[in-house]
Amino acid sequence: MFDDFATDVIDVGETELFVRHGGSGAPLLLLHGHPRTHATWHRVAPLLAPHYYVVCPDLRGYGRSGKPPTTPDHAPYGKRAMARDMVALMRALGHDRFAVAGHDRGAYVAHRLAADHPGAVSRLVIMDAVPIGEALARADARFAASWWHWFFFGQTDKPAERVINADPDAWYQATAEQMGEEAYEDYRRAIHDPDTVHGMCEDYRAGLTVDRAADDADRAAGRRVTCPTLFLWSSKDDMEELYGDPLAIWRTWADDVTGHPIDSGHHVAEEAPEELAASLLGFLRP
Repeated sequence: MFDDFATDVIDVGETELFVRHGGSGAPLLLLHGHPRTHATWHRVAPLLAPHYYVVCPDLRGYGRSGKPPTTPDHAPYGKRAMARDMVALMRALGHDRFAVAGHDRGAYVAHRLAADHPGAVSRLVIMDAVPIGEALARADARFAASWWHWFFFGQTDKPAERVINADPDAWYQATAEQMGEEAYEDYRRAIHDPDTVHGMCEDYRAGLTVDRAADDADRAAGRRVTCPTLFLWSSKDDMEELYGDPLAIWRTWADDVTGHPIDSGHHVAEEAPEELAASLLGFLRP
């Protein structure tokens, strides 16, 4: 897994990030979702590495990256804090400007990166997510039935960690056949670590609070993503069921948006790596 990639733990100021990086060419940052780690990209990264210098970190709170103490407002696990991590990480690797692609929770970090640090992000790829503020503003009974875990993870009086830690494998239900043996072992190491489970729940608590506030503030101020943006969604997930035309939603948040579905379930990097890599290369190449 990740042959010819370097492995490092890099101090980004507020925490440390575990990262694999390798390849050649312009820099490309890949950000995983919940409850995955950087290893979710192990089938995609080798397809991109001949063309790009690929950087795959564990987000703060996830995998083998740091788990900084939280605060009552959950800001240490907000996407703004995670975006700062990524700017510091890429600068530590020698890159002030780079493309970024994020899936699921990583997509929210990628969006916040492009919104808060437009000088750092050359191109943005979002996968299987609409902005947090948009999702919560549109949340209805159908959303609550499908995505109830957002609100379960967001509780603090009755924390979800106690339920998840009782049997992490039963809760998450991934398989080695789906993920690949080494990626599965990396993922299992993460979900069996109570500190990681807490960090992942804090990510969701931040989503309901400081992240929504950041998105709402951008919308009120008319701030939009200005770099070229690609939105990809898994046709076997529920993006279209929830939002109709999710591409139209992103066109209200960004100036230059293209996109298309991929024939896959939610974990697209594991289920359709060749099609995903082809879509990324087609968008990222000048």
